[in-house]
Amino acid sequence: MSIKLIALDLDGTLLNAKKEISRANKEALQAAREQGVKVVITTGRPLPAVEPFLKELDLMREDEYSITFNGGLVQTNDGGILDEIGFGIDAVESIYQTTQALGLPLDVVHGGDVYVLPASVDSLYPTCNALLNYIPTSFEDLPRHMEFNKAVSACEVDFLDQQIPKIPEDLHAQFEIFKSREILLEWSPKGVHKAEGLAQLLGHLGIEQAEVMACGDEENDLSMIDWAGLGVCMANGADTVKEVANVVTPMTNEEDAVAWAIHKYVLGEV
Repeated sequence: MSIKLIALDLDGTLLNAKKEISRANKEALQAAREQGVKVVITTGRPLPAVEPFLKELDLMREDEYSITFNGGLVQTNDGGILDEIGFGIDAVESIYQTTQALGLPLDVVHGGDVYVLPASVDSLYPTCNALLNYIPTSFEDLPRHMEFNKAVSACEVDFLDQQIPKIPEDLHAQFEIFKSREILLEWSPKGVHKAEGLAQLLGHLGIEQAEVMACGDEENDLSMIDWAGLGVCMANGADTVKEVANVVTPMTNEEDAVAWAIHKYVLGEV
């Protein structure tokens, strides 16, 4: 069955270390689109942090789509919302109590706003997404009736990896908890992951699961790579993701791995 939709993670996949889309990747995506293939950015980022790349790829249109917040928000690229799942203040309180006990920072995200909660360690999240609006806020001053999209803990990788195994099992039962970058741990509502977001989008587009190629590298990409008709992991990807992928590219994101996958599996040129 031919590929009709390409689902693309950003960091470590489509983007290089300079957070740029290479010319080879851009040209391959354009060639796929000229054959009628949908290109869907599938990311943990909010839409405002994705828009520069959507503009660069000429995807800022009402008939083009993105999966943001790791599947928590399915939307058109002009900002329309098709499906959304969030969590409320009680969930944030459970997460905050745990991160405080573990000495981890916690930022809570709603759209393009990031509520930065007090912590013993400074959050590194602004180094991940500089385009967002950061609001230092005490837990008591958080909006009480807001549905938040996700929460994040961003700090030095060695400390983060040391603390992750200490997260109580009951929280894993309540939330999706995974790393999306070396320094970034994400907390999402249970059942929110990239595969679910893509499944929701396919319901709107009439595309089959077998017609999806998903490309990624990190733990938050695992669900969509395992779910897609063709799951592609970058050579620089996590071992757990490589284990479920149909294909592991012979090169890294720094070497235009996305372009290689498109030419081989979508355009049939390699």
